Amino acid sequence: MSEINIGLGNHDDKTRLEAKSNYVHFWEKQAKNLFWFSPWTNPLDWNPPFAKWFVGGTINASYNTLDIHQKNKSDKPAIFWEGENGESRILTYHDMWIQVQKFANVLKSLGVKKGDRVTIYLPMIPELPISMLACARIGAIHTVIFSGFSASSIKDRITDSKSKIVITADGGYRRGNIIYLKQVIDEAIAKLDFVQNVIVIERIKNKIKLSSKDLMWNDLMNNISNVCVAEKLDSSHPLYILYTSGTTGKPKGVLHGTGGYLTHLYSTFKWVFDIKDSDIFFCTADIGWVTGHSYIVYGPLLHGATQVMYEGSPDFPDISRIWNIIQKYKITLFYTTPTALRMFMKFGEKIPNSFDLSTLRLLGSVGEPINPEVWKWYFKTIGKEKCPIVDTWWQTETGGIMISALPGLETIPLKPGSGTLPIPGLDISVIDEDGKDVLPNTKGYLVIKNPWPGMLLTLWKDDEKYYEAYWSKYKNCYYAGDY
Repeated sequence: MSEINIGLGNHDDKTRLEAKSNYVHFWEKQAKNLFWFSPWTNPLDWNPPFAKWFVGGTINASYNTLDIHQKNKSDKPAIFWEGENGESRILTYHDMWIQVQKFANVLKSLGVKKGDRVTIYLPMIPELPISMLACARIGAIHTVIFSGFSASSIKDRITDSKSKIVITADGGYRRGNIIYLKQVIDEAIAKLDFVQNVIVIERIKNKIKLSSKDLMWNDLMNNISNVCVAEKLDSSHPLYILYTSGTTGKPKGVLHGTGGYLTHLYSTFKWVFDIKDSDIFFCTADIGWVTGHSYIVYGPLLHGATQVMYEGSPDFPDISRIWNIIQKYKITLFYTTPTALRMFMKFGEKIPNSFDLSTLRLLGSVGEPINPEVWKWYFKTIGKEKCPIVDTWWQTETGGIMISALPGLETIPLKPGSGTLPIPGLDISVIDEDGKDVLPNTKGYLVIKNPWPGMLLTLWKDDEKYYEAYWSKYKNCYYAGDY
């Protein structure tokens, strides 16, 4: 089982040639898949290490994920939401559009303006993507914090971003336990006077202490207009800050833009997952991490795709939960982590084999390398030896997938443990300490030699650290930190 020749019938041999001949022109062509209010005048302003894509163009992420689908997909489910305790909700593209416009108006009524930061600390409930897209609609910069973080970690992030609004819930569920999110926020912002309001969503409906800053989501949404025109934003307008743990303890705020980032996600979601209108996509990531931002919120919604959003842990109330969801919603595209797969493997083949997983047509892996043993189990037990596996490499900083098999574009042999090739438009190398390309089957440092649309703009309020961390080791090369 050294190589597996399996694909989805796509044999595009032109895209890579186009990308190789002129990567800037190639990405311009991809950007035309999006809706722009006004066209760009310069496809790329590259002043290493700072890249501005589609300069002069104006765009809006909320418009591209919701408004453009209202004519033909308004009644199509955008999100099948599955709560940990068995609750479920269906939100169509029209539902999402209305809710996002209403909450955008709520934010505006509270004084949120273009460029202001809004911190979101929520469990995996639909109000999380709604909040993100509402921010994007008015040009506010969202900064989502994983709901498992402590008060001190949250305080550091809110202090760094100077968010004037925080969105949270009374609580959430994790493995059957209640997590009191509002209490954590109260502790985190106790001495942060610049936080003007905390918006609270009722998830577990427990009694909570309300201060003069606190406002309830339902009260705010009840009597607000459901029409909010999307702001026309510069292509490089910041869409979000996502914090990663810094080596010195202070979190690094990775800042992503709009036009380039959306171009990267639109393209990779199509190439990697071969998205069709009939597909049901399921990514098990949390939106608090970049995988959730890019391939739960923005990537699928740009394509008008239907997806499942699951609130809970993959092994609660028991190890069969994920297979049950795949069977229930007839999932066709499944994207998860090797860590989760190793956990499933421990319990053997009997449990997944007792569910109907026949709707699956593609499997994905993200977050860490997938070793050959796990890859083979995934291929045989879950995919029944008929689903290609996309082993995706990328980072918070890259914005989207950078190395992966691309069944939506081409058919190439798959090899357990191999991420295969970089996506079109990238010049990626493995080099030695002196910056020279290494020979095949030799270890080295992974670097990216040209700018790409999904790349971070910089680190929030720290251009110097951005240069030091990613661009100082090798001249004009992005240093990924992977060896």
